[in-house]
Amino acid sequence: MGGPQYDFLANPLGAVRSTFEKAMASVSDPSSFNGGDWGAMDLFTNFLFDQSHLSQVPVLTPATMRWIKPNTLVRFRGMIQDMLGNEFYVGAYKDGATWRTNKFMDVSQFPIGPSADTRIWERRLLYCVPVPGLNSWAQISSEAVTDHCMGCSSEQREKRPREEAECSDMAVSVEEDQDSPNTKKMREGEHPSHASQSQESEIASSSFSPVPGPEENSLHCLVKIYDSPESELKLNEIFEFVGVLTSDPEIQEDNVDNDLSNEFCEDPLRHFPPNKVVPRFHCFIHKKLAVQDFLQNNPIIEPKLDLVKGMREALLRHLTAVLGNDDVAAHFVLLHLLSKVHSRVDTLAVGKLSLNLTCFSKEIVSIFGNQLKVAVKNLFPFTHCIPLTVEYLNTASLAPKKNYDTNRLETGALQLAEGSHLIVDETKLEAGTLNSVGVENARLLNNLVECQKVEYDFKYYKMDMTTDVQLLVLSEGRSNILPADVIVPFRPSAANCSEAVTTEALEAWRWYLATVRQLPHSIESEMQQVVENDLVAARQADRSLNAQDLSRWLTMSRLMSLSFGETSLSLEHWQMVKELDRLRKERLK
Repeated sequence: MGGPQYDFLANPLGAVRSTFEKAMASVSDPSSFNGGDWGAMDLFTNFLFDQSHLSQVPVLTPATMRWIKPNTLVRFRGMIQDMLGNEFYVGAYKDGATWRTNKFMDVSQFPIGPSADTRIWERRLLYCVPVPGLNSWAQISSEAVTDHCMGCSSEQREKRPREEAECSDMAVSVEEDQDSPNTKKMREGEHPSHASQSQESEIASSSFSPVPGPEENSLHCLVKIYDSPESELKLNEIFEFVGVLTSDPEIQEDNVDNDLSNEFCEDPLRHFPPNKVVPRFHCFIHKKLAVQDFLQNNPIIEPKLDLVKGMREALLRHLTAVLGNDDVAAHFVLLHLLSKVHSRVDTLAVGKLSLNLTCFSKEIVSIFGNQLKVAVKNLFPFTHCIPLTVEYLNTASLAPKKNYDTNRLETGALQLAEGSHLIVDETKLEAGTLNSVGVENARLLNNLVECQKVEYDFKYYKMDMTTDVQLLVLSEGRSNILPADVIVPFRPSAANCSEAVTTEALEAWRWYLATVRQLPHSIESEMQQVVENDLVAARQADRSLNAQDLSRWLTMSRLMSLSFGETSLSLEHWQMVKELDRLRKERLK
């Protein structure tokens, strides 16, 4: 019995070319493929998923970049930070009597003659960055592929032939009309970032800092997408891409122009930095990731009630200890951590539960605030903390802005992935004067907490982009900048009673939070009548109650049920919500 027909890991492009040649045996013109797939991706899907070989694919990180050979199969996890439009490229050309393909490549394997018969296909350009706020425990481990990567040392690396470097570059960006109707795309998750004729060179001439102050070890990728509907990939979504890096870091930049580049544009690779700075990643397969995909040792089990109840009690004890035995605050923090936007009605983000813990002096925040920040960081894969000061408000770049000189989106601190948790520490906020930037930043934060939207600045117009960020505010008094859904005065009774937590417990709590918050929820007709009667009675007893208060109760009741792993509201949990809110109001007095 013979071995595998293709070496998917070491020579994926060989599999692409071989399947193309076989497919061409039954057709006369590659136009019949219409730039699409001819069966190669089915082979990769079978190899990676049906045969469970995905774990053998090296992970692209700054550490593994030195070991990974070009043109081998790799994977990369990142957030779509910018969408650079579409790009035309020579997808197929005739070499004598033989049709060859350049799909998934930046540089042709063989020189393309000036009179060669060619077929122009199209691909999308995405600028992807590490997920903002990704904690170390949620980063994919590359230990399993270290030996594989170490075998590909720089001495063993196959040098790309000089002739290949001198072959023509195949890419030319599509120049889109600046007045094209992009608003609809943006509201569906995209933004009107137009790929100019020299898109890649324009990016290259910029500072290459799409994230302000990127860490030295961060890795940004220019990901090229094939055969995928635009609706499948949206701004700020997180994906795992499996594909190839087609340019060796040592590739020369003095590529010789060919007829294609002369006809359409200047060589976009001429001024592009080497692959080790911003790799060009050609994607075979992509998969959208959720919070659950970042959990280590994530068990695939049903959230049974007894199991969930035990995890809830353990996590609640931990939060209570972190918060100095403040049981009421711990209950509200638990509900807050389970909240998510599950629907939108007009401008209302249904399901959010932002929380403002007050009575945090500078001394208290140095103890309990720090403990709470560490606890949240250990529970969620993407976390952020903003120490809010007048200087920060006056100088920070919170909203993403379009730079038309480089034709790309410059990120802001509020361009975050769905499922991120944000703590805003207002305890350092002192009296001062806000300049125009500060006033605008305060408005942006207010819009985030109230509507779960971030306003993107496209210079000539602004556009609200929906988001889903859990927001926790620590302040001495009630925050005026961030009007949270729930205000809870903090009442610790112990200086420090938190204990060390095992890795097993943390993994269980991460699974609990990620799983139960995704459960569906409903209110049966009998309980619906009970809730309506109680809301009417509460409104009659206190005329100051408004629609927001009643909506908060309904949100809390949903989260209370989910915290026990139950998908419908019970009378017991509804009464727990009313009692919890009563205790909160007692503190407010």
